[in-house]
Amino acid sequence: MKKSVIAFIVVVAMLVSLTSCALIDLETPKNSAPENKSTEVSRGEKESHHFEDNDLLYANDDDTSVITMYLTVSKGTASENTNHTWEEINTYSVYDYNEMGVERYAVNGLLQVGDENGPLEGELGYGRYIPNATVTIRGQTSSRYSQKNYKIKLMDGVGEWNEQRTINLNKHQSDGLRFRNKLAYDLLEELPGMMALQTQFVHLYVKDETEGANAKFEDYGLYTQVEQPNKRFLERHGLDKNGHLYKINFFEFYRYADVIMLKSDANYDVKAFEERIEIKGDDNHSKLISMLEDVNDESQSIDDVLERWFDVDNFASWMAFHILIGNIDTQSRNTLLYSPLNENKWYFISWDNDGSLDRTETYVKSGRSEIGWEYGICNYWGNVLFRRAFKSESFRTLLNEKVEEFYALLTEEKLQGMIESYAEVVKPFVYGEVDKYYARVTESDYDYVCQQIPEEIAQNYQLYKESYEVPMPFFIGVPEAKEDAIEFTWDSSYDFEQENIFYSFELADNLEFQNPLATEKGIFVPGYTYEGSLEPGQYFVRVKSVNESGKEQYAFDYYVTQQSEKKYGIMCFYVMSDGSIGVQENEE
Repeated sequence: MKKSVIAFIVVVAMLVSLTSCALIDLETPKNSAPENKSTEVSRGEKESHHFEDNDLLYANDDDTSVITMYLTVSKGTASENTNHTWEEINTYSVYDYNEMGVERYAVNGLLQVGDENGPLEGELGYGRYIPNATVTIRGQTSSRYSQKNYKIKLMDGVGEWNEQRTINLNKHQSDGLRFRNKLAYDLLEELPGMMALQTQFVHLYVKDETEGANAKFEDYGLYTQVEQPNKRFLERHGLDKNGHLYKINFFEFYRYADVIMLKSDANYDVKAFEERIEIKGDDNHSKLISMLEDVNDESQSIDDVLERWFDVDNFASWMAFHILIGNIDTQSRNTLLYSPLNENKWYFISWDNDGSLDRTETYVKSGRSEIGWEYGICNYWGNVLFRRAFKSESFRTLLNEKVEEFYALLTEEKLQGMIESYAEVVKPFVYGEVDKYYARVTESDYDYVCQQIPEEIAQNYQLYKESYEVPMPFFIGVPEAKEDAIEFTWDSSYDFEQENIFYSFELADNLEFQNPLATEKGIFVPGYTYEGSLEPGQYFVRVKSVNESGKEQYAFDYYVTQQSEKKYGIMCFYVMSDGSIGVQENEE
């Protein structure tokens, strides 16, 4: 039932046992999870929230339906950057285009909507023989995958599909189930004070005429269409279509004065600006800048800043949802920031949830259950806005209330029913002729992951509770070579109970820290001096914090092995032949 409002339930008898070092037993028996119950009421009885979606958009939704699209691609003109082949479109990633210094290649497209027998009369593109759209790849990190995501932009005057003119088709190749993003958006439709995006499963066929006119339609398998956040999106969802809309991209709410500036500034560089935060709406950035200045002004009370600039109910709701579904890749990206034109308040809107509810799948694929600091509030501590908000008792109280409210709604029974219905539709595509070579898990593991996912809500709930008990993560500084010594520094950790915090330090020339060059425990003031010099080569530093209760925390820094395994709390650095020091940065 969409937008259900629940009666507040006190959740009792938490029976999921997780270790204090954030190691999850992903094979916890189902009957050991806490029992969630919720009282659902009709749409007409829902409470009034500051930020509400347009319920009518979802009134006739069939969340597991699949529509069929037919896409005929052809070469266009150099002046419109569409004089390319379909092979080129599917060869290059966003990173390749950045390296080449060119815009993403495009082709002309004729998009037609129908069923498995072909285009249907009355649907988009029926009876048309000339292009009605342009096609490019979409996505950032996902553009590196073999199976590409596509952005299809309909031309003026050719009609719309589902009141939309930009069709985003996503493979979600990193998601073994291929439906987690849609599941999250469908859950959002039911949460009070939250905003979703419309989604639709799409079976795509492509005819490639860029290499010749005798092509036939080829099966491209299953995609998920996700609504494009733009002015049309704002209007459809009952928001201010002339308002401010940004998509944050490696953006932690620092001031970023070197790139976040007004258009009138002589140094304004829209490309550099959008590497931090993409402009989707009004491009007068004065309100964004004023908000960032206040967020970074430590002399101002964070409660005053939150009240002035944010809808705190929406802020806490957004965070509670992503904490519970374990969507950790929302610390600095994958989120939309919206503000009406004539209002100071900023609102959070979810974007890209295919990393949610994936702990079981990660364990199945890699055998890794250690999650470092990527859970609860620890995951968000590196973001200046979130960190300051967590230090506010009133915000923590509201966040706790939202976590309890949403936890009571996201029951195991509810999720299991939804997942079973999605899997029935999606799994045949995943292991069909088109996608089976790109499957991330085996068929039997697919079923196992589907069975275990509902328990992850309870695990994430418990981890959220535990995250208040451990010290917060911190960053290790760049080592500094001194005369006959090397200085190591790191930021202070933080403890919500104001317990004393001590640090352990290790230095080694191997990732396993065998026969370390230096070790020290019980360090009270952050920092360590290594007496002597180091030979040129690669080195590793590992720092942990521990409070008086014995709860440990990793540093934010991590090292990714050649096997793509993340080693938490470790910084890699190099001593050069001239004695200088360079730090290896992780690719974002």
